Amino acid sequence: MAAFQLNPDFAIEDERSLRGLFEPTHSLAILKCQNSLGEHAREFIRRSPFLCIGSQHLDGKADVSPRGDPPGFVKILDELTLAIPDRPGNNRLDTLSNIIANPNVGLLFVIPGFEDTLRVNGRATLTRDPELLKSMGVAGRIPNLAIIVSVSEVFMHCAKAFRRSRLWSADHFQDRTEMPSLIKMILDETTGAPTDRDEMRKMDEGLEEDYRRTLY
Repeated sequence: MAAFQLNPDFAIEDERSLRGLFEPTHSLAILKCQNSLGEHAREFIRRSPFLCIGSQHLDGKADVSPRGDPPGFVKILDELTLAIPDRPGNNRLDTLSNIIANPNVGLLFVIPGFEDTLRVNGRATLTRDPELLKSMGVAGRIPNLAIIVSVSEVFMHCAKAFRRSRLWSADHFQDRTEMPSLIKMILDETTGAPTDRDEMRKMDEGLEEDYRRTLY
């Protein structure tokens, strides 16, 4: 595939040019931004089993990582502070390393069936406080550390993206079997996947067993 070349004549390179393409921001879109967790934001977080956390390294490299658990897994410590347990993963530690280098993070909370979302921005630190970690245990397993977010901005996000994508509409769910398994896709693009179907099946089963053993 040939590399895409952007025509510089159409590049938007300053905020004045950007804002000139749009109508002025609706006053409610400005007013809705709060600097603490209000009643509805707290209830949204208590109901949410899933969030995405955006972080950035000092060199400008950005990353977005999913976090998921039973509803209420993010602890509301007070109106300005959240705690997110860090569960077992692939040990790349992208988000955690970024937080050490640059504490600014953005959170997007999602609730299944809700088309609106909640956005929270703030600064993060990492902790191994034993009492806090103990309170975040699941199935007898305590997280190794937690991400503490000091909240600076909180606001609800409208439903347009979810309605356009029809994310929760069952008749728009796609058939997972139409693409290869996770392991096969990774191997196809790295070392090469085995051609023997039984060998590939065993690798897929091994991933499922790993999920079962190391989810927490």
